[in-house]
Formats: sequence, structure tokens, C-alpha cells
Amino acid sequence: MAFWYSPRKQHLCCVADAGSSHTFLVTLSPVFLSRARMTSDPKALLDALSDENTDLVESWLSELQLDPGARRGAQAEAENLMRAFADAVRHGSDPASFEHASAWAPMRDFLADLSQSRAAQGQTAGETSRFVLALKKPLFESAQRRLGGDAAALAKSLWSISTTVDKLAQHTVNTYQLAREDVIRRQQEELLELSTPVVKLWEGVLAVPMIGVLDSSRTQIVMETLLESIVDTGSELAIIDITGVPTVDTLVAQHLLKTVSAIRLMGADCIISGIRPQIAQTIVHLGIELNGISTKATLADALALALRQTGWRVARGD
Repeated sequence: MAFWYSPRKQHLCCVADAGSSHTFLVTLSPVFLSRARMTSDPKALLDALSDENTDLVESWLSELQLDPGARRGAQAEAENLMRAFADAVRHGSDPASFEHASAWAPMRDFLADLSQSRAAQGQTAGETSRFVLALKKPLFESAQRRLGGDAAALAKSLWSISTTVDKLAQHTVNTYQLAREDVIRRQQEELLELSTPVVKLWEGVLAVPMIGVLDSSRTQIVMETLLESIVDTGSELAIIDITGVPTVDTLVAQHLLKTVSAIRLMGADCIISGIRPQIAQTIVHLGIELNGISTKATLADALALALRQTGWRVARGD
């Protein structure tokens, strides 16, 4: 759908699409241009919506060219959107105040729900905005049928329709983006929780195998989860295994020290395992002090130390 103004020829042009024969060309007077070309008229919108909603919805859905299954769901959405659209315009709300006027609130809420549901279904922002923008052509045709003999009134109606539907589509894209960002954020939080499990090895001993980069947000999750598990299980010893942590720098070491300090404040002790030769050299070069903290090269060594500290003894059977 294309919509533009030619200053040299004083034409307002509207072309539906490449495969359509519908083209509207309106000649505007200088007086009309100075007064009306940048304004939206609620009455013009209401007149365009005065056609039977069923006819507008059918034309709208035909523009989308949906398969029968998708058409059923889109029809309900289109009918609800048309009702909200007509109610807002019927109350005389200026389309220019779409973002803040109370009369447009139901329309904004509907578009937000539409965007969120489509984002959850995995549809793109382009598909969602295309659904709204497809309403332009039926409204243009409605205005053409009513005002074909009045160039100035037709131009004003087309301008109101175009700018208002553009606002609806823009709001849809904005809320879609917010919905997608919320989905991504929740998925990231869930992945963080899954990537830092607290495992109960035996009575009084917990283990936290860590894999991947250790940053501030992840350290905070590890600390909170581990401290809650210590309280819930009454454990006296926790093993933090960093075998899967690719690098250890000053920031990572500080995160580990804070976690160990928090564990000790809870009355438990901590063993750090997975100290590879490269990590040991890095810690020494950085001048990081791990005094008083038990460290082991492998998880097996840490488990053996935990058994001794908790009074367990493992013997080979006959």
C-alpha cells in the first residue's frame, strides 16, 4: 500500500499494491493543502467505518490471503479490532492523540494483547504489522465509494485513514518488541537457573557444578540458590566446581570469594574444585589471595576431602 503527496502537481496519490488495479489520484487546491493536509479528521474515519463491518472485515482478510485455518483466528481478531476502532472514533477522539487519549485505551490494550499473543506464537513483527496495515485498502475503497466526487473531502479522508492506521501499526510493532524482549528475558533467567543447579551429594554436603562464563548476575543467582539450599538441607559443606568455567580473572575470583564468604556467614564451609594449572597461574599472577579456602584440582579430590571432613570413610569391598 503506497500513499504520497506530489507538491509540484498538487496530487495526493494512493496505490493499493503491485497486483491491484485500484489507484486513487486526487488534485488538491493550495487553500485545502494549507489547511488540511497535516490534520486527521475523526469524522472522516467514522464515515469510512460506516460501511458494514462484515464487508470491511471480509475485504481486510482477503488482502491478507490467509489459509482457511489461519483465517478463522484472524477473523475474530479483525472483528474485535474493528469494534475497538469504531468505538474510539465514535467518541470523537482525535487520531493524533492515539498514544495518550483515554478513548483510544481499549484500542491500545487490544493491540498490546494481539502483539503479545503473536509474539508467543513465534510470529514476526512484520507479520503482525502487516495484519494491521492490510486494513488500509478496505478503508480507502470505502472512502472512494462515498467521496469519489469530492476531491478535497476524499483527500482529507485518505490522509486521516493512512496516518491513523500507521499509528496502529507502529504501536503494534512497539508492543510486539516489548513482548519479545520480555520472553527473551524470562528465557534467559530460566537458563541461568538451569545452568547453576545445586546438587545434594549426601547428608550435609552440596555441590554446584558451574559451566560457562561467571558474571555478576550469574554469581548472584548461584549465591542465592546455594544459600537457600544450605538453609533448607542444613548442610555444613558446599563444593563449588569451576571445571567448566573457561577463564578466571580478577572479577571471577572476586565473585568466588564473595560466594565463599556468604557460605561461611551461614555457618558452612566451602571447597573450590576444578583449579587447573592455567587457572592456578592466573590467580598467582593476579595476586589474588585464597587463604583459608580449600581448593582441589579435580571434583574427585574435592569429594574425597568432603568425605573426610564429614567423617565418612569409603572402603573397597571384597
